[in-house]
Amino acid sequence: MFASYASVAQVPLVDPTSLPPLMEKEVAPAVRQVTPAELNQGPTANTAQAISAESSVPNKLRELITSSALDRLVSRKTDREGIAAYYSAHNYAPLWVNNNSVNERAKSAIAYLSQADAVGLDPNDYPTPDVNSEVTIDALAKTELKFTVSALTFVRHAQIGRIHFTRVGRDIQYELVAPDPTDVLSRLAESNDVGKVLDAFNPPHAGFKALRDKLAELRKGSAAPDVKPSGMSEEPQISVPDGKILRPGMRDTRVAVLRKRLDIPGNKDDLLYDEAVRDAVKAFQTENDIGADGNLGPNTVRALNGERRETRAQLVNPIDTIVVNMERWRWLPRDLGNPYVIVNVPDYTLTLYNEGHAYWKTKLVVGKPALPTPMVSADMKFITINPTWNVPQSIIEKEYLPALQEDPRALDRIGLKVDYTRDGSIRIWQPPGAANALGRIRFNFPNKFLVYQHDTPDKYLFARERRAYSHGCMRVENPLTYAEKLLSLVVPDENYSEARLEQMFGGKEININLPRFIPVHLTYQTAFVDEQGKLQLREDVYGRDSRMIAVLKGSERTVADSAMERRSNNSSRPAHIYRGYYRGPSFFGFLFAGPRWSARWR
Repeated sequence: MFASYASVAQVPLVDPTSLPPLMEKEVAPAVRQVTPAELNQGPTANTAQAISAESSVPNKLRELITSSALDRLVSRKTDREGIAAYYSAHNYAPLWVNNNSVNERAKSAIAYLSQADAVGLDPNDYPTPDVNSEVTIDALAKTELKFTVSALTFVRHAQIGRIHFTRVGRDIQYELVAPDPTDVLSRLAESNDVGKVLDAFNPPHAGFKALRDKLAELRKGSAAPDVKPSGMSEEPQISVPDGKILRPGMRDTRVAVLRKRLDIPGNKDDLLYDEAVRDAVKAFQTENDIGADGNLGPNTVRALNGERRETRAQLVNPIDTIVVNMERWRWLPRDLGNPYVIVNVPDYTLTLYNEGHAYWKTKLVVGKPALPTPMVSADMKFITINPTWNVPQSIIEKEYLPALQEDPRALDRIGLKVDYTRDGSIRIWQPPGAANALGRIRFNFPNKFLVYQHDTPDKYLFARERRAYSHGCMRVENPLTYAEKLLSLVVPDENYSEARLEQMFGGKEININLPRFIPVHLTYQTAFVDEQGKLQLREDVYGRDSRMIAVLKGSERTVADSAMERRSNNSSRPAHIYRGYYRGPSFFGFLFAGPRWSARWR
């Protein structure tokens, strides 16, 4: 296998007789060779179109391209249109064949496409039929179109992906720019190095190229990836006894059991319910969607004593993992910007790049598996100091309204305000302050998923290795430093510092507009190469790898590069209570009047 085009270019031209049996099988029905026996029999129905001075490949190409036959030979409409435009503009002169065989351009294409697995694609998706001097004009013309279709298919897959992102999840959105078929064919015609032209459609990013090199090493058996977490592990089967509610500052024999059950660092026999225990309990409660108060109550005990859960591990072939990560690089913009931000969700990190190099890095808390952080590219346009948290409507309906029905004071205790308007819409919000769920600072890059990066008062979660706890937004461990670094790159003369930003803390929102927008790319890199050149593998926390591997290896692969229709995202739609379904003077009257009230949520 070849790790790059540079190595492919040194390969001798492929001998047509040495093509693998599978490729011969795939193209045999389309390219029929005239046998010596048939030639000895003289002209027949099968040889009537044999090469002669009166017939030519361009004439046959014109006939195929300008008739309904093109629909049968080329499945994609955009390819048909590009083929018709290019060939008609060039008097139907062939790119790949002459009047008796394939030309040197075709042989160069065979050499490159047969090694497409070096860039994470499958050579079988780009068949390159071969002919010899005994074929008919009809077969040569069809062979010409088959080469053209294979080349166009490869460059489309290389540039925007073998799998369309809509087949992986509804929480992925990128602006894919497919190559123009007419332009591709023109570039191939003008170059004397077809392999170089084809290779140029792969992502130019350093992260993609590093994975390509590691893929070659793995296939040679010379790469040893770092897997984090490594292997298959299981949570210890330790049962926490029932008892009274435990809170920070209390001493109890059950605390020692709790320390072992949650694997809290330090003395496992310590009976004091200290801050380390509280933070570990809060993290467990957050992960398991239990009220995260840090106390050991009956609900938390029941969850702790539930069935033993296996930790997801990297059980798939690391080659498959690298291939799907290379595929996701194809979805990203070719120009990432300068400066730009990369969020790697499975690694729980945010990296700020400047001039193509890592400038600053910090830890993140990202969305839990049930509420994943999306994959999207968007421009950061402003930073908000002292943000107000307007609770997303999905959280209002799924979490806060049920909580209010159970406990009318639930939101008051955490500083949330409720507004109920006459049209039935509900707004729940939290004013600026130290206890605000967004902390003291928010980083805004408008996007269809309504996610952003922000500070958090729950600093304890950054001590955990696995940090998938949020509702989809990204909590930044060092937000003031992040803001200082960003502003130093886009407004260096303003002299923003952490101290200056901290002096702006208060009860009023302050927006700092960025005169130069900063692209933010939310990615999912379960395989990447670190600064030391080591291949790193991460947990497939959202199951995106397994989904993509299943697509590539299953029946769906035949249509995998086509977009799927997706339902619209209604997460930002205001929650309403239909009028006519309840009576009462207010929103709280509806919530707390008792069984005689009924409602429907829109």
